[in-house]
Amino acid sequence: MTLMPTPTSWSVYLLQCRDGSYYCGISNDVQARFQAHVQGRGARYTRAHPPVRILGSRPYPDRASAARAEWQVKQLPRDRKLAWLLGEDRGGRIDVIHASLITPYVPTLA
Repeated sequence: MTLMPTPTSWSVYLLQCRDGSYYCGISNDVQARFQAHVQGRGARYTRAHPPVRILGSRPYPDRASAARAEWQVKQLPRDRKLAWLLGEDRGGRIDVIHASLITPYVPTLA
């Protein structure tokens, strides 16, 4: 059984910003939220540190569990944020899922 984000599910996503920093957030539409960040309508952090790409996202069944996971990811050091995204974090502070459940960002050609 594979959990894939649906329009009503929530995801925790990780962005890479222009200065190389990461931004973690939650959304029920990661692509639309990324566009809001790019256009300066997202979080205050991404207005000062414009995002350049989506590193990936992980689905959660509801907003509350996504918000808890977001808070946990934001407590991690930078190197463990990528490990979390890849499902490799074994520090016991966050839930770990199989890497095949991660939704990678795939740019579309317009």
